[in-house]
Amino acid sequence: MKKILLLLGLIYVFNLAAYCQLTKVKIGTQSTGNPELSLKLVARIQSYNPNTKNKLDFYDRTINSPKSALILEKTVNGKTIKKLYINNLEGGTTSIYDVADTFKKIGEIRHNFSRKDSALFKETNFPGYSFVTKKAHPNVFMGKPVEMCLSNNNKYLWIPYYRRDYDKEATEPSAIALVDVDSDKIIRVFPTAPLPKMVACSQDDKYIAVTNWGDNTVHLIDISSGDPAKFQYVAHFVVDYRLNLNFDKKVNRDEDCGLCLRGTVFTPDSNYLFVGRMGGGGIAVFDIKAKKYLGTVFGTKTNVRHLVIKDNYLFLSSNKDGVVEKTRWKDILTFFLTLPKGKDTTYNHWQTAFTGIGARTITVTSDGAYLFANANNESKISIVRTDSMETIGSVKADPFPVGMAIDQSNKYLIVTAQGRNDKGGNSVMIYEIIRPEGPTQMPR
Repeated sequence: MKKILLLLGLIYVFNLAAYCQLTKVKIGTQSTGNPELSLKLVARIQSYNPNTKNKLDFYDRTINSPKSALILEKTVNGKTIKKLYINNLEGGTTSIYDVADTFKKIGEIRHNFSRKDSALFKETNFPGYSFVTKKAHPNVFMGKPVEMCLSNNNKYLWIPYYRRDYDKEATEPSAIALVDVDSDKIIRVFPTAPLPKMVACSQDDKYIAVTNWGDNTVHLIDISSGDPAKFQYVAHFVVDYRLNLNFDKKVNRDEDCGLCLRGTVFTPDSNYLFVGRMGGGGIAVFDIKAKKYLGTVFGTKTNVRHLVIKDNYLFLSSNKDGVVEKTRWKDILTFFLTLPKGKDTTYNHWQTAFTGIGARTITVTSDGAYLFANANNESKISIVRTDSMETIGSVKADPFPVGMAIDQSNKYLIVTAQGRNDKGGNSVMIYEIIRPEGPTQMPR
């Protein structure tokens, strides 16, 4: 009888946990923890309830597996433009909202290409790759948008596609779209290796790095001309080995991804590129001037997911370990570049904060004082004080948060809840960042 009661108790706890994970957070929910900074859910954009009676709970049917968020801020003819872009992975769209006008929807980018769009493709394939699918027109497809970044003084938006919709196992070349943010129109599409996830722009606006989760490679695109017609690939890096894609079994490409390259960031001087190896840990290092992969520095947690550099510091999230790590980016680079050949490449000078299992996207306030981290498995957002790397609070999120963006004034934190296994998610949460004590700037 005791065993039966214990079993029933475990089932109850399991079901309660599952229910809590799928419960949507009420607008008005505020974080617990240190009063020096808190998060308050002030609005939501979602596709699961068209009959919402809350005027701050906006219904938008295009929100479908929202993967990432980006806020564009620029001044044109004296007018400030502030737009929010949301990539809908399974929906094949990017939804656009006016941040300055209570998140009114102002546009949508559809990632569907027909034969009429052939002029967007200067190249059909990436050198060294081939299409296996017997398809007469490989550039007729729907792209699944993943991450994004801005380039050329916030003129262009780059959106890589997880895969082309007909490539079910993501073993063929995918693509990355180039969007003119003034018109929010796709003006060119570049082929890529399989499964590009992350994209980053160098601070000098000379290069775009496209990181391919699917086969251990990274592309480098020269954008220094400022003319999209002249943008061109100038390097293709292989990290340790190019993954063999001739799978002899049914594959899950989120797991069958080799080193699973993910987080990507240029150093502030634009001379080097760091790429996180989610499969096995470590950070791959690239020399941009020499256009060369230099090797990998280890010592991180085992599941590096996202990289951010803010001023003098490199921050990373470790998904399975549920932590965020911090070090000076110059220190880890100097350690790696000056290491005698053949010596252990383990770098140990990290500060660590536990933020919750499933640490995904992270972002840092403009003054560098605070960091926010999504805890995907725990459906919450954690707040970290960066000088001490102490987690000072957290707030509930809709099920399985993944993407994140912050505006330059540190007023809003945007978080996407993608969901998992067709459960939960399909929402974009808008949190107000409240700092009653004023900013506490991180040491430089």
